[in-house]
Amino acid sequence: MNFWDYGTWQSINQIAYLCVVLLIANVLRRKISILRKSLLPTAVIGGFLALGIKSLNILPTGFVDAAFMENITYHMIAIGFIALGLKTLKYQKKSDRGVALDAGLVIVGTYLLQAVIGLAITLFLGYTLFPDLFKASGILLPLGFGQGPGQAGNIGTVYELNGFIGGKAFGLSIASFGFLWACIGGVIYMNVQLRKQKAKISEVTSEKIVTSEMIQEADEIPLAEAIDKFTVQIALVMLVYFMTFLVMFGIDFLLKSGDPEGFGMKTVRPLIWGFNFIFATLMALLFKKIIAKLRETKWMNRQYPNDFMLNRIAGVAFDFMIIASITSINIADLNRLWIPFLLITTVGGILTMIYLRKVCKKIFPTYEFEAFVAMYGNLTGTVSTGIALLREIDPEFKTPAANNLVLGSTTAIVFGFPLLLLVGFAYRNDLWTLIVLGLIIVFALAINALLFRRQLFAKRNKQSI
Repeated sequence: MNFWDYGTWQSINQIAYLCVVLLIANVLRRKISILRKSLLPTAVIGGFLALGIKSLNILPTGFVDAAFMENITYHMIAIGFIALGLKTLKYQKKSDRGVALDAGLVIVGTYLLQAVIGLAITLFLGYTLFPDLFKASGILLPLGFGQGPGQAGNIGTVYELNGFIGGKAFGLSIASFGFLWACIGGVIYMNVQLRKQKAKISEVTSEKIVTSEMIQEADEIPLAEAIDKFTVQIALVMLVYFMTFLVMFGIDFLLKSGDPEGFGMKTVRPLIWGFNFIFATLMALLFKKIIAKLRETKWMNRQYPNDFMLNRIAGVAFDFMIIASITSINIADLNRLWIPFLLITTVGGILTMIYLRKVCKKIFPTYEFEAFVAMYGNLTGTVSTGIALLREIDPEFKTPAANNLVLGSTTAIVFGFPLLLLVGFAYRNDLWTLIVLGLIIVFALAINALLFRRQLFAKRNKQSI
């Protein structure tokens, strides 16, 4: 091997480039007041900075490899979810199950609303002003807004392979604008509520103190022994990811063996590899159950996962996922898609805000404002965006709003799976796109009926009296 060959350094140089841009973005966010007050995550600022540098063509040709950035985006979303899934959640209460159900239904209800908005707009435009528009492209709205750039990029790539020119860039751009709606729209909304004296915006001046108990609890493995404790956390995450790969590879092998040209290979296979983070989350939860069982039977005497370090791994993974996903956007691919893109993101952002405002008022009446801010940030950006907005009005997390995001995300995987399955049918042809829209509307009505079950039951009892 020639160590002086650039190919040996290319991957390392690109990771180093992202790190440098992140550091510059962090300085800009701290020093520029408007960026600090916007609550835009540093990774988002860094992503737009890297995208601008790429668009100016001031870097050597091939220095930023789009395929490498896509790989980072694809894998980091799964690694981040595994890290979160392995957390022990020692303080979770049984009474949280009802909250988890309601929060999960709110999340899925918003996904479905965004899917209806996106598909309705692209179908209308496809049959009127833009006959060449990929009519199923609107279903990328809930993936970009609700699940972030990783998933929007994954499915956008699948759609691009099936005829949607610029599909990946379209999905990633939706996710990027989702961050803007989350941060800027969220801050504007909070300030409006402040002027109406409906809420008090808190200034967070103190940073959370890291205590020794976070890093080393009584029953955990030592911080540094024959192997570093943080190395163990990384090893656990990668072990689960390798298990995830084996499961997906096994399903793929069965599909290929059954009918190489059939429904499974054409529709199910892209979903399996595209939704890697769902398999990763399920494997993390299974692995955590195995560890708990081993500890119960005394086969394992010490606790290996550490919540604090797993949070750090998830944070690193999501930061790199965000900056790499925005950097990989090819603006030229959006030349024909600006009007549909702006229309979808604008209508989606406004109606998401209206829907969540009404839902949170009914479902979380004792802390409706905090619940709305957290959910809105999460369902247009990411969980971290929702937490960042929430800290402005609830810095000490005295309300259950932050916990709702964690518990609800787990429940949403179950209720949201039919929507993810429909994503694999929507792009087959125009008829299937219309069928999927109809099924999503029916599904949305069912989810909202379940979400408002208490109100509907109370109304029925009142009428019977």
